Amino acid sequence: MRNFNAKPLVFAGVFMALTILFTYVFSIQTPFVRLSFGFLPIAVYAAMFGPLQGGIMAAAADVLGTALFSPGAYFPGFTLSSFLTGCIYGYFLHGEELTIRRISLPFILIFFGIDLGLNTLWLSILYHKAAGVFFLSRLIKNILCLPVNILLFSAVYKPLSGFLPKITAK
Repeated sequence: MRNFNAKPLVFAGVFMALTILFTYVFSIQTPFVRLSFGFLPIAVYAAMFGPLQGGIMAAAADVLGTALFSPGAYFPGFTLSSFLTGCIYGYFLHGEELTIRRISLPFILIFFGIDLGLNTLWLSILYHKAAGVFFLSRLIKNILCLPVNILLFSAVYKPLSGFLPKITAK
């Protein structure tokens, strides 16, 4: 108990609240596509505290956000996607010199593996429709949003970079 550090827990609560707000409250939602900035708190938190804590925070935000704001039933596949997203951001961004190439890598991996791969699979299972029905609209949305997301993360994280190493958990 001597080595307990409350900073990651406090920051997790704040970033979970931001993730839920950006994902469920301040977003544009259709049945198959959601436009939101919910990725931003996940990416920043994972860059600060690492892959495991980033994944846990993202999964907890998904469960809590779904319980509070989702009109449909809970589906655990999306929680797995959220966990993996936090882990990927943390793996590539935590403790690293962040260049545009280094920042782009997790966003591209999440774009193909999670958003187009797993989340399309979860939607096809959930709605009992072929994945092709969801894939095209999600592909167009993600192609348009990918550069915006990368630039937005860079713009938000860069000013915080002098502050963040002081709070990074080891």
